[in-house]
Amino acid sequence: MINKRALATAVAASTLAMTGFAQAEVKVGFLGGFTGGIESLTPPIFAGAQLAVEQINEQGGILDGQTLAMPSGDTTCSDASAASNAADRMVNSENVTAIVGALCTGATIAAANNAAIPGGVLMVSPASTAPAVSELDDNDLVFRTVPSDAFQGQILAKLLLEKDIDAVVVTYVNNDYGQGLSDAFSIAFEAGGGEITENLAHEDNRADYRSELGSLSVSGVDTLVVLAYADTSGQTVLRQAYESGMFAQYVGADGMVGDSLINAIGADVLDGMIATRPGSPDLPGTDMFIEAAEAAELDPSAVFAAQAYDAAFLIALAIEQNGSAEREGLSEALRSVSSAPGEIILPGEWEKAVELIAAGTEINYEGASGSHEFDENGDVPGVVVEMVVENGTFTSKGQVDL
Repeated sequence: MINKRALATAVAASTLAMTGFAQAEVKVGFLGGFTGGIESLTPPIFAGAQLAVEQINEQGGILDGQTLAMPSGDTTCSDASAASNAADRMVNSENVTAIVGALCTGATIAAANNAAIPGGVLMVSPASTAPAVSELDDNDLVFRTVPSDAFQGQILAKLLLEKDIDAVVVTYVNNDYGQGLSDAFSIAFEAGGGEITENLAHEDNRADYRSELGSLSVSGVDTLVVLAYADTSGQTVLRQAYESGMFAQYVGADGMVGDSLINAIGADVLDGMIATRPGSPDLPGTDMFIEAAEAAELDPSAVFAAQAYDAAFLIALAIEQNGSAEREGLSEALRSVSSAPGEIILPGEWEKAVELIAAGTEINYEGASGSHEFDENGDVPGVVVEMVVENGTFTSKGQVDL
C-alpha cells in the first residue's frame, strides 16, 4: 500500500508540474432530493457531508494537498430518470471518484444500476433505508451508513406495542422505501400481537387521498401509520386525514420527520405524533460531530446529517488509503478504514488519519452515527430513536432497542 501510494503521489506531482497548476482537485459527488418528497430534509443532509469536506480541506486536503470538492446533483427523490441522469453526469462528466448518496431508495437503485455500477463508482448512501438496497448486484460498490428498514420496521412495531397501541391502519408510498418499511413493520407488529386492519399503498405526488383514507377508516381504528415523505404524499395524507376527523393518533417513520410537515399542517394538529428515525449512539464520535456541527451552524440532530458526514468522511479516508483518486480498489479500501482492527479515528481527525495511513498503520473510523462494520451487502448495524411532536417540533425521546 505504501509503494502504491508513493507511486500515485509521484505521478500526481509530475502531472501538476507539467500542467502548471498549483493544486489539483479530487471530486466526490453528492446525489440528493433537492426537489420533491424530501426537499426540506436534503439541505441539512448535504450540509453534513460538506462539513466533512471543509474539515478535510482545512487540515491540508487529500492525497498530498489536493482539494476535495463535492459537486451535487438533484434526483428529485422519486424520478428514476432524473436520478439516472444526475448520476450519469457525476460519473461521466464530473468524473467523480465516488458518490455520497443517493438519499431516497429508488434514486439510489436507479443511480447505481444505470451509472455508478457500470462506471465502477463507489456509492455510500446516508439515507436509503429500504431492504431492496441489500439485494443489488453491485460488485461491492453500494454501501450505506444507515441501518436497513428491516430493523427500523421492527423498532416502530415494538414502540407502538409498548405504548399499548395494538390496532392500526397503514398507508405507504408505493415504492421500494414504502413497501419495504411497511412489510417489515407489518410482520413485526402482527408477530407481537398487534392487528393491522387495513394496509394500502398510495401513489406519490397526488392532490387527493380521500378515497384511500375512506377505506382505511372503515374499521374504526383511530391510529393511522403513514410511511411516506414529509413534503409530498405524507403531508397531503395527514392534512386530509385531519380534515376528515377520522383518526386520533398519527404515526410515521424517518421520511416524515421534518419540521416542514409540522409547519404545513399545524403544531396543534400533529401534537403527540409518534415516529422513528435512525439516530446516533452516545459515543465519543457523536459528541465530536455535535461540537463541530454546532460551530458550523448546522443542526447536528437533523435527520441523516450525521450519516451524511460519515459517508463523506469514510469515502475520503478510503481515497487516502487507496493512494489515488482512481475508482478501482476503493470499496476494498472503504472496508479497511471502517473496520477493526486499527487505530481509532474520530470525526474531524483527518490529519491524524493521514499520518497513520502514510505510516502504513491500519485505522478504524468510529463516526458521528456510530461504527460502520459493513457486512457483505454493505449494510451496517445502527440505532433507531423515538421521535414525538412536542411544542411544535419533532423531539427525540432516545434510542429504542429490540
